[in-house]
Amino acid sequence: MSPTRRTMLRSLGLVSLSALAGCLGGNAQPDDGLTDTPGDSTMTENPGGTRPTGTGGPGISLRGVDAAPDIPIEPAVEVSEDTATDDHPPQIRITLTNTSDAEVLVGEGRAIFFEYVADDTRELMFLPPNQEWPAEAGCWRLSDGIAVTEEYRMETFEPGESKTKSVDLYGVMNEEDSCLPVGEFRFETQIAVQGEMGSDSDAQSATWGFSLVLE
Repeated sequence: MSPTRRTMLRSLGLVSLSALAGCLGGNAQPDDGLTDTPGDSTMTENPGGTRPTGTGGPGISLRGVDAAPDIPIEPAVEVSEDTATDDHPPQIRITLTNTSDAEVLVGEGRAIFFEYVADDTRELMFLPPNQEWPAEAGCWRLSDGIAVTEEYRMETFEPGESKTKSVDLYGVMNEEDSCLPVGEFRFETQIAVQGEMGSDSDAQSATWGFSLVLE
């Protein structure tokens, strides 16, 4: 089934991001491979809060991961890069698995992997990795808005198929001279599922998410 496309572009700043997250969106096991900050690390103050010396920002850990929703797609999340450095921002990995014995279509294709999804305070946003986003290395707060095509994409999942994507964590552009904030932040998105024929009669949807602690 071909996705419906709208070719308008929208600049994502602190305000317009809220609209996009709502348009795109909606029991994973907590990551057990997190590494703790070495005991001899010192803490320094900065406008965005506290962070370990030698890193570009606070470390992240998962908290409050939702149970798997009652739909044929089972989501999971894990932390793949737990600390911001000069080389990379924090990063998580999202895995979606088709638990049914039939092919399904799942949307929106970017938001289900938390691409361009912001937290509920609109201070943080997940972006696809390996792209040149307007952010200073080591700080990882966007210095400008970004443009995203406004369209609804669908991902096809075969019976039992799993797909995994990583997303990087950035601070949303604001007027403060700070990097990644510290605190607890809630992220959620909507997962919409249709049968292989793509009919509305077999459509299901659910909201799923998790909280991240930056400290």
